[in-house]
Amino acid sequence: MHEGSCLCGAVTFEVACDLPGPDACHCTACRKHSGHFFASTDVPRSAVTIRGEGRLSWYQSSEKARRGFCSACGSSLFWDPLHRDWIGIAMGAFDTPTRTQLHVHIYVGDKGDYYEIADGVAQFASIPQAG
Repeated sequence: MHEGSCLCGAVTFEVACDLPGPDACHCTACRKHSGHFFASTDVPRSAVTIRGEGRLSWYQSSEKARRGFCSACGSSLFWDPLHRDWIGIAMGAFDTPTRTQLHVHIYVGDKGDYYEIADGVAQFASIPQAG
């Protein structure tokens, strides 16, 4: 069981599965939503329990996805692709050890000019295709 919360604790969540290696998304929308790049792990919706949903606000950032954040403290918590059976959860929101390692950097062509990616993790211009 992995637990997490927003900064003020109004929104909490539990994930009842192992966490896949997170991705770091450097797209403009993720950078604006999080204030930097957005590192998240994608887990099955059925494994996630969210509490404090009255404080959870959703912003429809595209036709395909919405972003969840705490309406009290503003913490960026979720990236929710509509019509998929999984949800992305912000790595910084976990309260307990995740036992993961960053798996991939995506949308690196959109990254900010104030930092370099030099951790040796794979980098892609978009989302790598499975296969």
